[in-house]
Amino acid sequence: MFTDTVLLSATTPFSYFPIVLQLCAALGFVGLTMFATHFLGPKRKTSDKLVTFESGIEQKGNARQPVAIKYFLTAILFVLFDVEVIFFYPYAVNFRELGWDGFLAMLLFVAFFLGGFFYILKKGALKWED
Repeated sequence: MFTDTVLLSATTPFSYFPIVLQLCAALGFVGLTMFATHFLGPKRKTSDKLVTFESGIEQKGNARQPVAIKYFLTAILFVLFDVEVIFFYPYAVNFRELGWDGFLAMLLFVAFFLGGFFYILKKGALKWED
């Protein structure tokens, strides 16, 4: 017959119950907090509170003016190369078990990203002078 350990070790819909329970608790807490702050909080609206707030600085001009693409490109490149570092952690933890095959795979991974890095340097993506 089946024992409790066999039933719990098999992948069944019941094995996802703790995850669903945690999700329901988190969503319930967020909903309850939003409901409580909306209905229990103060509701005094004054003209000072309804004015757009810009970090304490007086507004100058339109906030919809175009921004240089260099800012977005730099941010995307930062995220790309930052995520690359995340993939080094599994290798660093298991480098002895992975052996030479893992080392060669990691060298290929580094070479791939270095190729991309040299490509963006060649294209001038990180140069700020126009």
